[in-house]
Parts: sequence; structure tokens; C-alpha cells
Amino acid sequence: MNDLSITPPPRARRERPKVVTLSEAAAERVREIMGKAEKPYAGLRVGVKNGGCAGQEYILEYAEAANPLDEVVQDKGVTILVEPKAVLFLIGTTIDYDVTRLAAKFVFRNPNETDACGCGESVTIEPAKPQ
Repeated sequence: MNDLSITPPPRARRERPKVVTLSEAAAERVREIMGKAEKPYAGLRVGVKNGGCAGQEYILEYAEAANPLDEVVQDKGVTILVEPKAVLFLIGTTIDYDVTRLAAKFVFRNPNETDACGCGESVTIEPAKPQ
């Protein structure tokens, strides 16, 4: 008996879009900070927590290791570990680093943000909607 069934080759998967990206200024600053850290870190942990007058605050901290469910993003030579509960709130976000005469800070440019408090320390973020 002749078997004419042919299994097609596996289809190449397209690269998934990155949950967050870094501006050149932010990537440079993170590389500088990580290079001066007292010990090696796995990357920069990014998340969202409840707090502040607008309801939510962004989290940026050193990550000693990736957690099993973290979304791992490689961007401009930086490893970003996104907490799983924050992924839907951060899709499409660019993390920038702004320097003014009075301050230097990381700024989240998030298309899912719907409101922010007057001081800019907390935000209201809606989960990303399917496109």
C-alpha cells in the first residue's frame, strides 16, 4: 500500500512583538547602572503595583534571577524581565530616560495609560485590548 500523505514542514514562527522597549537613552542608562552594580544581575525587572492616588505605580528594580513566568525581553543590550501580571498593562510601552534641569528619571510612555496623578508618580492603566 502506497502512503501518499505528506507532512508539511514546520512553519517558521514570526517573532513576537516585545512587551516593552527601551529608548536609546534608557538603554544607555540601564547599562551604566548595571555596570556599576555591586553584583551581577540577571536584568531589569519591570512591573506594575497598586498604589498612589491614580491607582497604580510602575516598578523598576534589579532582578537577581528570572522567575519562571516572567516575560523576557532583550532590547538594545539590556535584559528586561516583565512580571507576568503586568504584561497586559505594559504592551506597547517604551521606557525612556529624561534629564531636565531639576531631575533625571525613567519615564514610561504607555499607550494603555488612561490617567495620571498631578505629580506623575501614579497612573491609571487599562489592560491592552485585542487588536
